[in-house]
Amino acid sequence: MANLLWLQGGACSGNTMSFLNAEEPSACDLVTDFGINVLWQPSLGLELGDNVKAILEKCVSGEIPLDIFVFEGTVVNAPNGTGEWNRFCGRPMKLWAQELAAAAQFVVAIGDCATWGGIPATAPNPSESQGLQFLKRQRGGALGAGFTSKAGLPVINIPGCPAHPDWVTQILVAVATGRAGDLSLDELQRPKTFFSSFTQTGCTRNMHFAYKVSATAFGQRKGCLFYDLGCRGPMTHSPCNRILWNRVSSKTRAGMPCMGCTEPEFPFFDLAPGTVFKTQTVMGVPKDLPEGVDKKGYVKLTAAAKGAAPAWAEDDIFVV
Repeated sequence: MANLLWLQGGACSGNTMSFLNAEEPSACDLVTDFGINVLWQPSLGLELGDNVKAILEKCVSGEIPLDIFVFEGTVVNAPNGTGEWNRFCGRPMKLWAQELAAAAQFVVAIGDCATWGGIPATAPNPSESQGLQFLKRQRGGALGAGFTSKAGLPVINIPGCPAHPDWVTQILVAVATGRAGDLSLDELQRPKTFFSSFTQTGCTRNMHFAYKVSATAFGQRKGCLFYDLGCRGPMTHSPCNRILWNRVSSKTRAGMPCMGCTEPEFPFFDLAPGTVFKTQTVMGVPKDLPEGVDKKGYVKLTAAAKGAAPAWAEDDIFVV
């Protein structure tokens, strides 16, 4: 049986809510089928106050073996590096995070805030927030660039705002059942099994992307959301169109642009006015292009695609 402890730093609880909606496997399956013993979790734990503190202290001391330490939310360092703005069980949460991470066999950061700071770390970052091992794309974070858990792995990052529930439970199952050695992590310490492909992979609007047929409003069933509405699907590493949300849909399938929430730069352009839901361009060319595509190639490709677009590309082919 693997002991799991889940704490929450500067967070909205969105990743906990997502986790509780997992289906393959479900949160209950983790306990009943895969031998995970949840020592405490903010929305599930029965213990309060000193009883929670006793669990944490026993994990730090080693009296209770800590196999998996899960952290959700940012590590808050304000004011002036003290972390006093986010206290838990009588002391700054950042101290608990550091000590529990040092005691754990595996450390898993869930959601953008825990991985690289997310929205709270957006400039000017008054809470002095950072992720466990990254601040945006800069390696380091609260635990330091060289941190490895007792099992020898760095923090396993599962980003998203929130992270898909099944990404979370499937990684926890792999760790709890002794298959962590099979996990291959990318340069941002994300599991490659989920984050090697792009959000665009499996998107039902790929034909519209290919022919440069653009959607002009949210909810439209035809048209690509990349050209005008700020969709970051072609540049964002995630399986959102392969592992559907609620096994039913995704943002792009519902006619809403991908916001790129699994990438360290999210929210992009620091949420400056006019940058949300609007493709940022220079002389008609998007500032951010699909990986491997340069501006010259983009201009040639889109010109040819527009000229070759068949008449049906403008039709609503999803008529019920």
